[in-house]
Amino acid sequence: MTDSIFSVDLHTFDKLVIQASHNKPILVDLWADWCSPCLVIAPILEKVSHEFGDQIGIAKVEVDDGENMKLAGHYKVRGFPTIILFQHGEEIARFSGAKPLQFIRHFIEEHADIDWNT
Repeated sequence: MTDSIFSVDLHTFDKLVIQASHNKPILVDLWADWCSPCLVIAPILEKVSHEFGDQIGIAKVEVDDGENMKLAGHYKVRGFPTIILFQHGEEIARFSGAKPLQFIRHFIEEHADIDWNT
């Protein structure tokens, strides 16, 4: 994982996602290791991380680890992977399933408030 991609769990979610999203958009990947589309999207998210650099953070939540399924329940996730974009402490957009790089790039540019001049 890169510096922009990090793991979170039920106990660190508020600090590393909700609070951190006040500083920059955080893309949350809710995934499971038995989920084929989850494994497909992982390297695409790595590319997204490199393209956007420190403009966004990417948090990975393995739903089968510990109590993390409670996060999936809280956010009413119905399938995996589900990608949720948080900014200013709020969910602003989401999508489910493995998507190509161009889709994810457009999704972030459309929904996230990113200042490309910094």
